[in-house]
Amino acid sequence: MKFELYTDVALTCDLPEHRLRRGDIVKLVDHHVAPDGTEGYSIEVFNAVGDTIAVTAVHASALEALREDEVLCARAL
Repeated sequence: MKFELYTDVALTCDLPEHRLRRGDIVKLVDHHVAPDGTEGYSIEVFNAVGDTIAVTAVHASALEALREDEVLCARAL
């Protein structure tokens, strides 16, 4: 699925190296296409007060659109 840049999406998997979990909200900041044709995105992750806590790249399959039936929540790192 192709996402619009600078939108919020949710992770579909844990990223333990960044202490991120499935369902965490991330901001899309760049789109990549690898030489083998697979798509990915650079993401930026913010804490609850807006400070950047991680910037990394993930495969497009690690992301999903937010849905109307979901509620945002906060958790401690």
